[in-house]
Amino acid sequence: MQTTLSPEARQLPRAAEAERILRSCVHCGFCNATCPTYQLLGDELDGPRGRIYLIKQVLEGATATAQVQQHLDRCLTCRNCETTCPSGVDYHHLLDIGRAVVDAALPRPAGQQLLRRGLRALSANPQLFKALIQGGSRLRPLLPQALQDKLPRQLPSAKPRPPLRHARRVLLLEGCVQPGLSPNTNAAAARVLDRLGISVQPVAEAGCCGAVDYHLDAQEAGLQRARRNIDAWWPHLQQGAEAIIQTASGCGAFIKDYQHLLAHDPAYRDKARQVSTLARDLVEVLRAEPLEQLGAHSEQRLAFHCPCTLQHAQKLGGAVESLLQRLGFNLTAVPDSHLCCGSAGTYSLTQPVLARQLRDDKLRALESGQPELIVTANIGCQTHLDGAGRTPVRH
Repeated sequence: MQTTLSPEARQLPRAAEAERILRSCVHCGFCNATCPTYQLLGDELDGPRGRIYLIKQVLEGATATAQVQQHLDRCLTCRNCETTCPSGVDYHHLLDIGRAVVDAALPRPAGQQLLRRGLRALSANPQLFKALIQGGSRLRPLLPQALQDKLPRQLPSAKPRPPLRHARRVLLLEGCVQPGLSPNTNAAAARVLDRLGISVQPVAEAGCCGAVDYHLDAQEAGLQRARRNIDAWWPHLQQGAEAIIQTASGCGAFIKDYQHLLAHDPAYRDKARQVSTLARDLVEVLRAEPLEQLGAHSEQRLAFHCPCTLQHAQKLGGAVESLLQRLGFNLTAVPDSHLCCGSAGTYSLTQPVLARQLRDDKLRALESGQPELIVTANIGCQTHLDGAGRTPVRH
């Protein structure tokens, strides 16, 4: 696509990257065929091709408007379009650049600013988030239905983790909301890895991966979180920890992107590259291990929802399905399994109407094979889908 950046846009730190991405787009429109919001709304500007054109206009000097901001906000960043694109357009990085430019030029209404700041503050404080979940669960009957849908069906609890005792060691990112919404997920992962001869080492200094800040108008704050996590993990990696494990694919996708996001930071780019290289979704570790020796064979009928951050961002579509089939689970067919469920980090809170429509469509597809249970690999998807109160959803 022919592109001429404005003099102001050429001063941006990522100007060359934006121009390269824009020029790689041939405007074919294949991306719209797999874009969830384009399928729902039928508006060219609510599909990847239209959003790319809007970003191009702004970077060429057009005025950023509230309508442009809304079209960019409606994007789930599911990256389905990247999987579909024959030209390899790096859409999500262009979207990051475009959103930052538009948000800098156009302050949001007070209500939106308050919501986004509140979400960022909660992500930085897992203890506060956990306390809110516990309090909300006890007061569930008094809460509006929209809030009830965001709470776990039962007050969550965690079982003990095994002690460190194996030669093989991995680090585990605890995450922001997972300890409050599903605290047994990481504990269960540690128990499984323990039985496979791998110890899980917690790193208390490592906190939020930074994705929530980065995608809610605070990109530099998100990068600061990335730097703090790198500092926290680095000594353990130097001492022999073989990987950094995530049980939430959303966190994993962002950590694997550290190397790109910090590529221009001379103090962190080399460390970021190594951290991203050693970041592993849980399935990447488990699929290489002799799981059959654990005696976990089951013929339970499952539907698997593959999170967008697993299949489109990390390119691990089919990995969990293969692992579950090795263990004997009976997986049902899921129509349109490439489409997003509508969770998308904080999207279900910032775009609740679209998120609910996408959730209901996804549940219809997941339940079409009449599974006993729906399983997924990301806490956001798990909570969003389970909030409908239909077929139980587990990690």
